[in-house]
Amino acid sequence: MNALSLYIPFTPSINPRLSGLATVLALGMVLGGGLLPVGAQAEEAAGEPVQEQPQQQEQVVQTVAVDEVDPWQGFNRRMFAFNDVTDRYLLRPLAIGYKTIMPDPLERGVSNIFNNVMEVPSIINGSLQGNFSGAAYYSGRLLVNTTLGLGGLLDVAQHMNLPARDREDFGQTLAVWGVNAGPYVVLPFLGPSTVRDGFARPVDWYADPTTYIDHVRTENTVLGVSILNTRASLLELEKNLTGDKYTFIRDAYLQRREYLIHNGEIEDSFGTGESFEFEDFDSEEF
Repeated sequence: MNALSLYIPFTPSINPRLSGLATVLALGMVLGGGLLPVGAQAEEAAGEPVQEQPQQQEQVVQTVAVDEVDPWQGFNRRMFAFNDVTDRYLLRPLAIGYKTIMPDPLERGVSNIFNNVMEVPSIINGSLQGNFSGAAYYSGRLLVNTTLGLGGLLDVAQHMNLPARDREDFGQTLAVWGVNAGPYVVLPFLGPSTVRDGFARPVDWYADPTTYIDHVRTENTVLGVSILNTRASLLELEKNLTGDKYTFIRDAYLQRREYLIHNGEIEDSFGTGESFEFEDFDSEEF
């Protein structure tokens, strides 16, 4: 579920950087004979050329890439199944009910309020990353929407040449500081993550202004509405899930994180030194 909210156009494969590294490792093992079938090794020893099928080579590359990025796949798939059952029988029905009773304008207003609040962590993390122009941009949106937008109910800033941008979080900040992502991991209830992003989550919680609501019932209500509002916004996106849901969401999450960390600029993995910029998806188009 979480990965869908982070969706951008992507190819259903491991990140190109990982694939490139995996290619080198796999080819090295193949050329060394470590992954050749017994019959092929015998032919090679006899001096006869060995013909590797392209599909076999591609499978080796993909296997090494997956092993590097998702070494805990057995655990992750079990946790994914647990989260999926929880969502199917609890969260999704509640989200459908929420969307049914909420008028569209009010639902958009609630989304705007939460988006406005989350400008605060983006300001903090933008500053920590040394991206002061970005921090100023988020500050401008927060100021405009909090005042002219009735506490964030209306997104007035988008009509003042300040459209919404992707959020900045502490996981991205750690990446900018050079901290490696580590293995992919599926967390109970929280969904897809990496070791780096998992350790960053508590910092994000403390940076969220709603954490400091000093009234338990109000805090729980805000949290519940936030969860239902987010889940309801993903109902239409479920149509994009095809094939192995676990693999789809894992790849979507990892590639989306790369996109966010590099602010939409993905370097050329073929060594040409070029970079490519991708426009972010507008979730309202789905």
